[in-house]
Amino acid sequence: MWSALAVAEFRAIWAAEALSQAGDQLARVALSVLVYQRTNSVGLTGLAYGLTFLPTLIGGTLLSQLADRFPRRTVMVVCDLLRAAIALLMAIPGVPFTVLCGLLVVLTIAGGPFRAAQLSMLPAVFEDEERYVAALGVRNITVQFAQVVGFGAGGLAIAFTGPYWGMAIDAVTFLLSAALVRFGVKKRKAAAEPGKPAANRLAVWLGAGPGAIRAAPGATALFGFKMLAGLYVIPEGLAAPYAAELGVGAFVVGLILASDPVGSVIGAWAFTQVPVEWRSRLVGWLAIGAGVPLVFLFLKPGVVGSLLLIAVSGVMSTPYQMQATAMITRAVPDDVRGQVSGLTSTALVAVQGLGIMIAGAFAQFVGTAPTIGIAALVGVGLAVAGLVAWLRATAGRTSPGLTA
Repeated sequence: MWSALAVAEFRAIWAAEALSQAGDQLARVALSVLVYQRTNSVGLTGLAYGLTFLPTLIGGTLLSQLADRFPRRTVMVVCDLLRAAIALLMAIPGVPFTVLCGLLVVLTIAGGPFRAAQLSMLPAVFEDEERYVAALGVRNITVQFAQVVGFGAGGLAIAFTGPYWGMAIDAVTFLLSAALVRFGVKKRKAAAEPGKPAANRLAVWLGAGPGAIRAAPGATALFGFKMLAGLYVIPEGLAAPYAAELGVGAFVVGLILASDPVGSVIGAWAFTQVPVEWRSRLVGWLAIGAGVPLVFLFLKPGVVGSLLLIAVSGVMSTPYQMQATAMITRAVPDDVRGQVSGLTSTALVAVQGLGIMIAGAFAQFVGTAPTIGIAALVGVGLAVAGLVAWLRATAGRTSPGLTA
């Protein structure tokens, strides 16, 4: 991981993302407080909080092609400046609630092409796979840490300064992020040819990413491995009712939510110690292993047992997610990497939200612990099928992106 941080360009990208992530969490706290103060409505507060996630689906699918059509550094800087301007407008006292929600939707949508440009730029920053995967590990740990710090510091800051200042601070983080990217990242040409026929047709925009994944041998299986997060995230989404079934209170809910990130940090670090030639071979097995501990939550093994099982799942889940991301990104042509990165990250958000919603409905009838265990068992079965498909697709291949 230190070898990844030794690269000046990555340090700029890393610091920029850490700032904007922490600022986003602070803004979510500020927005929740602001909306509740102005409307005194739990429903509208929940709606506003949901709007900080849902428009990502639009930005990640429809606008990720911008990361291929224009220089990626430019896309990141423009998105940051746009988000800074919107956050400043949201910090103005007295903005009508409907306008506030509209601004929030635009701010969230702008994050889609930013992340697509960032993720598709990393392979150009790191030519060797070892440091590239290490960089993804650093990024994963930083995002987890920035979320925790942003929520904690956000609540403290807003208690003293008020929600409007929270939005203003968010705007400052975007401005600092834009400056770091502008002056710390090299200028590169756009990956795609601007004069390609039908480049602006919606069908082409939506089809290029999935088409590139289907065309790369084994990439479909890797994409499937990543989507297993929709089943493996359920203990997090149902943490409160699971704790209630164990007969414990809110403190344990926090521990359940923290156990997976703790395991993720350990797993990300440990995976960077694995020899490069073994990492691609482990991805399918780790996808299976990430689900196995969660199956045993069906038995409600007590607080300590549950926390350990969830943490062990995190230890294995994060490495296979990192490696699958690296291999998919390297396997597809550079001129569609932005679309593929946007599609992958957006689909990941979508399946996790969908998985939690379906699991919540299912748990109403069979209970939380059985729901978690059944979902994990389904995930393990799908991972086994994915591993078989992956081995068949990559048999005898030694490409940089997909090494069997």
